[in-house]
Amino acid sequence: MSEFLDTFTFIRLEFPLIWLSFVFVFGACVGSFLNVVIFRIPAGRSVVKPRSHCACGVPIAWYDNIPILSWMALRARARCCGQAVSVRYPVVEALTGILFVLLWMRFEPLLAVVYCMYVSGLVAAAFIDWDTMEIPDRFSIGGFLIGVGLSLAVPSMHGAGGSGFFMVGALQSGFLSLQGAFIGSGLILWIALIAEIVLRKEAMGFGDVKLMGAIGAFCGWQGAVFSLFGGAVVGTAFVGVYALGRVMRGQPVRPPEGDGGTSQSSGDEEEGEGWQIPFGPALAAGSVLYLLIFQPIFDEYLLEIQELLEMLAHF
Repeated sequence: MSEFLDTFTFIRLEFPLIWLSFVFVFGACVGSFLNVVIFRIPAGRSVVKPRSHCACGVPIAWYDNIPILSWMALRARARCCGQAVSVRYPVVEALTGILFVLLWMRFEPLLAVVYCMYVSGLVAAAFIDWDTMEIPDRFSIGGFLIGVGLSLAVPSMHGAGGSGFFMVGALQSGFLSLQGAFIGSGLILWIALIAEIVLRKEAMGFGDVKLMGAIGAFCGWQGAVFSLFGGAVVGTAFVGVYALGRVMRGQPVRPPEGDGGTSQSSGDEEEGEGWQIPFGPALAAGSVLYLLIFQPIFDEYLLEIQELLEMLAHF
């Protein structure tokens, strides 16, 4: 086992491009599996059986199921029947591969493995929410339970374990994970309740509240707070770009009832409701941005605020 770890470390450190290429390929393969998850779980079907098959029912050969490359080689068409294959499949595969590479560049190996698992769940949850406006409990509640469990096993997730005693660090990390889950889900729950009172309609689904619990379990309360407000910025930017695109295509900004695609109409013409945008993908994007870029900056900012409040409390 030690020889394997030594070889692994040698390749990772001495040949980083080769190692990161392997990470990307592995991530793309995971993304290929996530495509199955995204399609089958909302339909209540097994993600294991039957094997991947075309919409016409013909099983897909292994050489036609190579992530990204098969889609390009077949020019986005199924070999068996010629049906168009959605660009989403290579997008999910490439996105997952890129995220895996960035996580390996950002974190030490153990944390990189943990966060690759976490981000895989986020990708699946985000695309399912986009399609169905629902986040399955296996990603939200399941993510919360896995996040707490991994926090106990890997105390460095929350910066614990510095005392040298594993059990002390594990308990501290587990507590911080629970703290993040409850603060994150509680914060978004209160925002949802207040928004519902003000707007007189449901502004946020309970699936978002549970997803915030999973985000807090993995990223702590700081990551949950950033995911909420960073996700709001991401969502607002997307809505603005999407609305601008409709205007440039000569389409109304507020689509009529029954307008499909990426929007869902409530059919309430008296209230003038337009398309509903799921918040889960924005929360997932905010969490990923926190992990990859803003974690040290945002945590230091919150620490400065905490120190300032402590100083004011002494006056």
